Amino acid sequence: MMRTDLTAVIAWRYLISKKTHGAVATISTVSVCAMAVATAAIVCVLSVFNGFRQVIASRLDTLSPDIMVVAAEGKVFAEADSLTAVAASVPGVALATPTLSDNALMICNSQEMPVTVKGVNPGPYAKVTDIRSLIADGYGGYPDTARAADGHTVASAVVSIGVAARLGIRPGDGLLLFAPRRKGRVNLANPASSFMTDSLTASGIYRTDQAQFDDDGVIMPVSTVRRLLQYDSEASAIEISLSPDASPDAVADALRQKLGQRFVIKDRMRQQEMNFRMISIEKWVSFMLLGFILIIASFNIISSLSMLVLEKEKTLSILSALGLSRRRTGRIFAWESIYVSGAGGIAGILLGLTLCLIQQHFGIITIGGDPDATIVPAYPVEVRITDLLATLLPVAAIGLATACATAAFARSRISLSTESV
Repeated sequence: MMRTDLTAVIAWRYLISKKTHGAVATISTVSVCAMAVATAAIVCVLSVFNGFRQVIASRLDTLSPDIMVVAAEGKVFAEADSLTAVAASVPGVALATPTLSDNALMICNSQEMPVTVKGVNPGPYAKVTDIRSLIADGYGGYPDTARAADGHTVASAVVSIGVAARLGIRPGDGLLLFAPRRKGRVNLANPASSFMTDSLTASGIYRTDQAQFDDDGVIMPVSTVRRLLQYDSEASAIEISLSPDASPDAVADALRQKLGQRFVIKDRMRQQEMNFRMISIEKWVSFMLLGFILIIASFNIISSLSMLVLEKEKTLSILSALGLSRRRTGRIFAWESIYVSGAGGIAGILLGLTLCLIQQHFGIITIGGDPDATIVPAYPVEVRITDLLATLLPVAAIGLATACATAAFARSRISLSTESV
């Protein structure tokens, strides 16, 4: 049979027995509640950050390809078409297409704005990404071919909601793009000749609800961007769509072997690495701040147990006279501290789990602002076992620290009682 520690039994009796002074019971209850509330807050906050991370991950399939190949050094790389063919030959790759991105100045309706232009092959790009579904009804359409305007062939472009709002663009409006010349000398007598220009027609307006795409993005044919930026066959990335049964890690390894060290292979998570890193930093900074609240709550535990030591001082003298050593006497209050900390921690985790489940199913706490302008109407939550284990670590550390402090205080009171006798 398992042997029960006598000090643990005595500590349990002290915990559940009626206290002589009501203040001791009140402070003990407040200590447990403070630990529970702080622990529940940690569980809820970590789960909310997990929820936002999940929301971002779930929206990566809009304008982010399955895999993106970029140059390890420099903005662009040459022979993009031949490299795209090499990437397309890798098993598991369903489609590969080159893209070229850079900055330019757009003018429309007598207003101007710096934009990020992205040149794509319209047909393949619509299969690699989900661009068609991002153009809402009434906001034009996604062009597969150039559109005729006034008898001239003018390339079409789809602009982001941010660009459209800033410049007042509607489908069918004419767009004018300017970019500095990369080649040739600057003519100071004619500054306008230092820029390459091109005109397009706005065919549609897209919205992804992601700032990096919505603020200043313009998508147009890659041939137009190459002409504007004076490139021949260069590209800034190769965007790849995978077969349904393909493994992203296996395809990424195969691409590294095929293309060599001059290129960096990014899956969807690595393409949004900065966003995920910021969420992780904010998550664990919040965890540390709430951990300090737990530490403050631990002082209530120490004070309540110190008062309990003073209340049970006569009983401890009797136990000492019966042969209970000072060390075992201190262990009684160490167990008492563990009980209080454990009760607060477990109650807090259960409370936090309950609140998270309620929010997950009913969305009681909503995000302020216009519901149509937000990605999700209520705060998202996702509970992870690893976060619950991480929450238990400060609870266990506080329980151990308060146990040592109260045990030392109890041993000192035994010494004083013995000396007075």
